This record gives sequence, C-alpha cells and structure tokens, in this order.
Amino acid sequence: MQNLRSILFVVTFYAWSAFVAVLLLPPLLLAPRSWTIAVFHLWSRGIILLLKVVADIRVEVRGREFIPTTPALVAPKHQCMFDVFAQFSLLPDACFVTKKELMWIPFFGWFAKKATMIEVDRAGQATALRKLVKDAKDRFRIPRQLVIFPEGTRVEPGVPGDYKPGIAALYRELDLPVYPMATNAGVHWPRHGFQRIPGTIVFEYLEPIPAGLKRAEFMRTLQDRIETATNRLVNEDPAHIARPAPAAAT
Repeated sequence: MQNLRSILFVVTFYAWSAFVAVLLLPPLLLAPRSWTIAVFHLWSRGIILLLKVVADIRVEVRGREFIPTTPALVAPKHQCMFDVFAQFSLLPDACFVTKKELMWIPFFGWFAKKATMIEVDRAGQATALRKLVKDAKDRFRIPRQLVIFPEGTRVEPGVPGDYKPGIAALYRELDLPVYPMATNAGVHWPRHGFQRIPGTIVFEYLEPIPAGLKRAEFMRTLQDRIETATNRLVNEDPAHIARPAPAAAT
C-alpha cells in the first residue's frame, strides 16, 4: 500500500506542477514579480495538500512566532527538496540562493528568474561569494526573506552537515538576524527514490541569531541550534524509530 501511495503521490505531484507551470507561465512572464511569488505560494500549498491526501503525510509548523516577516536571513536544515517547496507557503516573500544549474531547468528556472532568485556558482569560491553578497544586497531593496541552506546540499537525517562560508559572508555583510530552521523532512521524503513515508513532517523555526556576532561564534551558534533541534525531531519521529538499523559491516 505504501508503494502504491508513494507512486500515486509522485504522479500527482508532477501533474500538479506541470498544470501550474504550463497554465500560468505565459501570463506571469508579463506580470509583476509579486504574481510569481503568489503562484509559488499556491503551488506549495497544493503539494502540502497532496502529501496529506495521497501520501498520508501531514505538515506541522512549530515556532511560528519566529517566522520572519521583515528582511532577514533564513537558514534551514536541508534533507530533501520539500525543504525548498514548503518555505514558499511559510514566508511572505522568499528569495532562495540556488545553484546555477537549477536555473537551466525548463519552467522551474524561468519561474525562478522571474521571482529574482539568486543563482550561485559553487565552484566560483571567492568570486561567487562576492557575487552572492552583491545580489543579496540588491534583493533587499524591498522587504524579502533570503533563504540559504548553510550546508549547500541535502544530507540524510541524523548526518551532521558541513556548513559552508556563504551564510557567514551574508551574515557579516548584510548585518541582519539569521533565523535557523530544523526539520525531520528527510525521514518522510527521502532525498533519493520515490518512497514517501507516512507520518508528520515538522518544520521548526528557532530563535533568531542577532546580528553582530563574530564569525566563529556565529557559525558555532548556528550549527549547534540547527543540529540539536533537528536531531531531536528526527529521533522522536516514530517513522525514524521504526526504520531497521543498518547492517553491520563485515
């Protein structure tokens, strides 16, 4: 039954995404940017509904009092692609930092460009960091929430992340608070494969880190808050507890 529901969710997810993209892309290309953000909100809410109805996965949001509505940096734990999709329904005007390869994807890349997301060349090192800061300052000319995944890529639940310097550069140069976010999403939406595991995905916004800390203290605080809260969510999740232990090495 779980396999069937998982396959059905994947089919309906792509059908819903294609419907939104094909039907709404042409008028959005000529409309204001705010219309594109509104469509991302609609798309995200549709995915959350499909998860509940088709895959028996509910989405719970904790720490709503910490969800920023003014200019801020948001630093979520990254376990699966749903970490990205869900933020569109939670944040008023999300601007994502995304790797440039994603901008080449038809429809998604066109929507992302219209929404003025920030693309980054992860191989560009110092040059990429300077461009990241410059683009972020440009996006903050209007009140937005800049979302950057500190680890830069998805990691399995229970695996500590390798936190990259991009978030530290933005924190220093923009002088804004950072809102960490923990999740157990990877337990229910694995980063590989089609399986969707019934249960509850939790997104927990944590107390913001104020601007002005030294780089080392900031990175230590950020990683400790995200990893501690994420490990708690994962370890208390019945679906994670029920997973068979990995086979011992021989």
